[in-house]
Amino acid sequence: MASKESPGRARLSGEQRRAQIATAAERIAREQGLSAVTLRAVAAAVGVGPALVAHHAPSMDDVVAAAFDTIVAAELTDLEHLRTGDPDAVVLVRELLHTLLDGTRSDVTLVWVQSWALGRRNEALAERVRAQMDAWTAFLEGIIRDGVRAGAFRVDDAAAVAAQVLGMIDGLNAHALVSWRDADSRIRLMSTAVEALLGLRAGELGSV
Repeated sequence: MASKESPGRARLSGEQRRAQIATAAERIAREQGLSAVTLRAVAAAVGVGPALVAHHAPSMDDVVAAAFDTIVAAELTDLEHLRTGDPDAVVLVRELLHTLLDGTRSDVTLVWVQSWALGRRNEALAERVRAQMDAWTAFLEGIIRDGVRAGAFRVDDAAAVAAQVLGMIDGLNAHALVSWRDADSRIRLMSTAVEALLGLRAGELGSV
């Protein structure tokens, strides 16, 4: 099958074309979800024929996995700035919960939710999902350990609490995709649960 490239158009190198494909896949995933990242959709976004995409990216499973990894890793990098400047542990957790549950990251939530379903048939994706789940757990575990050392939290198993908190955040964000309660209600629910897990006083995460 001939590509849609015109004879007069400058040819891209293999590396440039793969980068173009990756960028298109990421954009589609953010706008429509991982399930929309198909050979034909990527080809249409790039403006070439499906055969050319298949030539440079023979495995769409890998393209989907890479799009997931890029989006989720970028969000984690974005949140890591909250830890700069040795912030107060309680304030940090409060800011983290508000940032993750305020409803502004529904594009990333959809990517996460679809990754767990699609990962059952896409091992390349499943591997990236497991690695990112571990990275997120380690990130939150570090915050909890810092709070324990500062005397703000009373936690015996920081890793277990981190996994529990992330599971609840994921669940509430998935609920948000179908508009279950509003963002303020979800944040209050989560704050109450996290206060208990971290050994905080009731209402401490809700105070300004």
